[in-house]
Amino acid sequence: MTRPSPATDELAAELRAGNRRALAKAITLVESTRADHQREAQRLLELLLPHTGHAIRIGVSGVPGVGKSTFIEAFGLYLISRGKRVAVLAVDPSSARTGGSILGDKTRMPSLSTAPEAFIRPSPSAGSFGGVTRRTREALLVCEAAGYDVVIVETVGVGQSEFAVASMVDFFLVLLLAGAGDELQGIKKGILELADALAINKADGDNVRRAQQAAAEYRSALRLFRPASPSWDPVVMTISALEQRGMDVIWSTVLDHRTRLEASGELSHKRRDQLQAWFWTMIDDGLKRHFMARDDVRRLLPDMEAAIASAKLTPTEAARRLLALLDPSRREAKKAVGSRQ
Repeated sequence: MTRPSPATDELAAELRAGNRRALAKAITLVESTRADHQREAQRLLELLLPHTGHAIRIGVSGVPGVGKSTFIEAFGLYLISRGKRVAVLAVDPSSARTGGSILGDKTRMPSLSTAPEAFIRPSPSAGSFGGVTRRTREALLVCEAAGYDVVIVETVGVGQSEFAVASMVDFFLVLLLAGAGDELQGIKKGILELADALAINKADGDNVRRAQQAAAEYRSALRLFRPASPSWDPVVMTISALEQRGMDVIWSTVLDHRTRLEASGELSHKRRDQLQAWFWTMIDDGLKRHFMARDDVRRLLPDMEAAIASAKLTPTEAARRLLALLDPSRREAKKAVGSRQ
């Protein structure tokens, strides 16, 4: 274990004591891309790691307009009423355009954001799904070490980020709207295969019957897929986040899912697999960054991109030539030829 500095030791102690400022500072540290901050963050995480792993991790996804913010606020307030402390991490995979997060506005959840038992934090990915994995996973561990009972990871839209988030949570909930005949065409098959539960939101007012019909259609659709877990068949339900109805059903479903996976040993196996996947994602991300930082790669890369664009080289051959720069035997042979000349 890396020896922590006194400042890191103090930050870890304050965070474990429930200091919200220390929690915010710790997450800022793990999200930083500065090399010195990253070293300090890893020392901090080593101190916190023994105190992690106890929270229930829930992923929440759904297309824009489905009511994710309203749902998370209603669900979070319900959990608080049950004596739970709730952390919300909002992943923004499109933040690379600005360098920040479009999900950062806490006014989307005004009641939850002011509750002392809740903590809400946007988690920008900086355009890298490796970034989503590392930053959000490490922020999740920090929240667990700070004593939060439930950590909700929110993600935008239906796309690649959903797969990243599903790989770090225990329970993956997809929010949908009524009108399943059209919605089924727009939801990727892979997303349905990831879901542990589907919730048809906005089942209120004149929309109740349409929501119930949509739920029936999704139940039929799910029969075509093999469940992701041998211990669990995905559940479809209707809810109204606006009227705060169905929050108890969602929570009982999460607890039932956890009980079944714990009984079968699948939960601990799932978390081990997630750690291994995280490990290899970080290796892939690190190798790419180191490769792109090489001077010879940076010199040759524009030529390869131009050759691909003008159809003079296939992408496979261009990649092969760039990767050949890593071959030490080629480098030694090039040096030998140069010395003879």
